[in-house]
Amino acid sequence: MRKLRPILNAVFIAGLLGATPALAAEPDYTVTIKDHRFEPAELQVPAGRKITLLVKNLDPTAEEFESKDLKRERVIPGKSEATFTLGPLKPGTYRFVGEFHESTAKGSLIAK
Repeated sequence: MRKLRPILNAVFIAGLLGATPALAAEPDYTVTIKDHRFEPAELQVPAGRKITLLVKNLDPTAEEFESKDLKRERVIPGKSEATFTLGPLKPGTYRFVGEFHESTAKGSLIAK
């Protein structure tokens, strides 16, 4: 049994390491674009830690997610999604828009 212990430990650790990336890939928060509007339009997130934001574009047309506050900008084709790693964010409000439909596509992250 003593000779197997290092092998079992290595297998156990390898299993843990293999599981870690799958857990890290899950988004912390999701915002959808539908009918050229963000849902939810206001999203509370924790201040002081990195987060992953998934933006799903449910519209058939492209939208450009843009946030000068977050220093992020990306065109998201219709019926697709984009992931952003943000932070750690200081407490405050971080506004974003859908630049192609700026009059209706507005939102904000509120870090508390």
